[in-house]
Amino acid sequence: MNPVAPFHLAIPVWNLEVCRVFYKDILNCEEGRSSDHWVDFNFFGHQLVIHYKPKKTDTNHHVNKVDGKHVPVPHFGVILSWKDFKLFSEHLKDKKVEFIIEPYTRFEGLAGEQATLFFYDPSGNALEFKAFKDSSQIFAK
Repeated sequence: MNPVAPFHLAIPVWNLEVCRVFYKDILNCEEGRSSDHWVDFNFFGHQLVIHYKPKKTDTNHHVNKVDGKHVPVPHFGVILSWKDFKLFSEHLKDKKVEFIIEPYTRFEGLAGEQATLFFYDPSGNALEFKAFKDSSQIFAK
């Protein structure tokens, strides 16, 4: 497998300062360039940009059922090592992050066995962090 190049993702947030604190202080993302309408972050080696967008009145979230859980759509995140996932999930618990889906192991004993967790940022963007027991199983069927 070729090394993965960093991705760039820009997401809307309705409160730039609250989200800036969340990504910097809760998720420990290093802040990069910024303006009064957007902020760049080093999101686990990738470029995440939060852009100000006025809050919508419709805050309904769509979900799809996966492994008996209601997974929010859309969502984004990164795949961590098994060890880093455990450490990161404990860090999030210490920071009192409210999980949509608590950390657990999905597809246990099957192809693609993975640890996963979901939560929303302060603007309602859903994030998933996961880890594969065997990283060669990331795209397993």
